[in-house]
Amino acid sequence: MNIVLLGPPGAGKGTQSIKCQQRYQLTPITPGDLLREHIKKGTELGKLAASYLDAGKLAPHEIVMNVVENQLIPPKGSQGFLFDGFPRALAQAFSLDELLIIHGFKLDAVIFLEVPEQVIQQRIKERAKTSGRADDQDEAKIATRMQIYHQETLPLIKYYEKFGKLFRIDGLGDIETVFGRIIAVLDRLRS
Repeated sequence: MNIVLLGPPGAGKGTQSIKCQQRYQLTPITPGDLLREHIKKGTELGKLAASYLDAGKLAPHEIVMNVVENQLIPPKGSQGFLFDGFPRALAQAFSLDELLIIHGFKLDAVIFLEVPEQVIQQRIKERAKTSGRADDQDEAKIATRMQIYHQETLPLIKYYEKFGKLFRIDGLGDIETVFGRIIAVLDRLRS
């Protein structure tokens, strides 16, 4: 089973991703985390990505797709992939579709965590206290991320709906309640 987990910044994708990985033995592909790792290590790729991410912008398409393709080798025991917060724009969705076909995979479902914007902003402010992420700590960067989300990520919803792969999940409630909504969908797809 290969799934995409989408939602606005602060919707709880990272938390739910970990729970889905454990329950379904899915291999995570999280380009944002991979790019932050490159930034932390000070690689050339990291330096380039940092110039975008520090401004609250998306990393360039080619960089992200390169990072994703390098992860499309399932480890032993993996039951599929979980794309966490990716794709973030239509061009990435098109490229992901192509990569999956090239590597002999298909996308089974897109889980979209729906959370109201005022809740999102509060969650990001709370996360900023512990995350250490520069893009969580600056109001202007948060606003830029939300603007990019509305312009580039929301069109993915219509794209995946068109193929019958989108499942809207209410992202409000405690972690276990939201996870229960997700597994209700994924368990149904697996049977």
